Amino acid sequence: MIINHPLLGPRDSQEFTYLGDANLIDRPDWQAPDAVDRFFEYLYLRDNPAGDHRELWFHEQGDRSWVVVTRNMATHEILNVELASDVARNRGRSK
Repeated sequence: MIINHPLLGPRDSQEFTYLGDANLIDRPDWQAPDAVDRFFEYLYLRDNPAGDHRELWFHEQGDRSWVVVTRNMATHEILNVELASDVARNRGRSK
């Protein structure tokens, strides 16, 4: 599988380490009254979609950047690749 890195261009997926759902970027507030429940959901509850899904990947054997890869879980087709820092910054603006 080839991941088209936003800065470095096409890279083999073996250069990356898969972390999981890209929603891991949105870490819960540890001081919230319901922090225990929110962290349980954050750590253990995951969707298993059959369609498009956003994933967090680490470019371990490259520039050591984090990227968010949107791919179809049924076909493995990669639809989009973004720097995780850009995704986090944009989410902060939309809140």
